[in-house]
Amino acid sequence: MTNDTGNYEPSDAAAAIKKANADLNRWMVQGRTDRLEELLDDGFVLVHITGYVQSKAEWLAQIDSGEMTYHGIREQSVKVEVHGDTAVLVARNLVDATIWGSRATWPLEMTTPFAKQEGRWRPTRSRAITY
Repeated sequence: MTNDTGNYEPSDAAAAIKKANADLNRWMVQGRTDRLEELLDDGFVLVHITGYVQSKAEWLAQIDSGEMTYHGIREQSVKVEVHGDTAVLVARNLVDATIWGSRATWPLEMTTPFAKQEGRWRPTRSRAITY
């Protein structure tokens, strides 16, 4: 829903961002790097729990190669703060994945800034920490 200035209300933006995050999680599990490529900002980077900063291209290539396989993601909580055409999503998930040969279920808190670009909310970065 838009307000009288034509801008999205924060609740509508929050719903769109939560949907984009759910799509991100689903496509990670499905290995749909084509869909992830479309969703993520061109300059997207992923910061792993180790502190390793990984480019979008490298991350998607490792999903394609099977070096990173996401078996399941169970959402525990999601919070969104919207500030105009930017927002920050903080999600807590239980992530069952095989990462570089090690399979585990990690309790991950993902902090993901989003930017509204051409009418779509796109993740620009994501940082993982354990909780």
